Amino acid sequence: MSSTPFLAQRQAVIASCLRLADQGYLAGTGGNVALRLDAQHFAVTPSAADYYGMTPEQIAVLRLDTLAQVAGEMKPSVESAMHASLLRRWPERLASVHTHQPLASAVALLGQALPLDEAADIAALGPRLEVVGYAPSGTSLLVKRLRRTLREGIHAYLLRNHGLICTAPDLPRAAELVARIEATAARWLLRQAGQLPQQHPLRRRAEAALTNSC
Repeated sequence: MSSTPFLAQRQAVIASCLRLADQGYLAGTGGNVALRLDAQHFAVTPSAADYYGMTPEQIAVLRLDTLAQVAGEMKPSVESAMHASLLRRWPERLASVHTHQPLASAVALLGQALPLDEAADIAALGPRLEVVGYAPSGTSLLVKRLRRTLREGIHAYLLRNHGLICTAPDLPRAAELVARIEATAARWLLRQAGQLPQQHPLRRRAEAALTNSC
């Protein structure tokens, strides 16, 4: 019997991190992943850890109600309270992912809600990604602003100047939705660039970069 509690689930968190990092949605130690373990606990990636060297024992296990750490060799992500806010709000959803993916982060910098334009995405995430007002990473102010922005039926949010947070039924589905959001952000940014004059250098540069990323 394993001496590491919730071993399989903590391994699944690492596998999800590696998938997201390979796709370019997590970079360095930026971003974090959380997974509901039972009604009282969730697992979350540790703070400032290299995804490619992470071990199950380093994945933090926290109480969902108080954020008290009950297992894990490293300190939990400073964004743990954001993940807990989503998991508490939607008990049927098991996974929460925060990324710094390039195109969705670019939309977040503009401070505009991102409308979803495909039926499958709307069914999974809601009609749009709302924008959470800026606050420094890891602060209680950011958590408060996220909580105030949460809307029933909307399961992904742009964090102003800070990327994306998304909740999903499970970790594999979360990774799929993150990729679909990035594709939606690319289409939206292409439409914005298309409003510039045809020969505008910024339009040509944006279209080339975004087309290559789609």
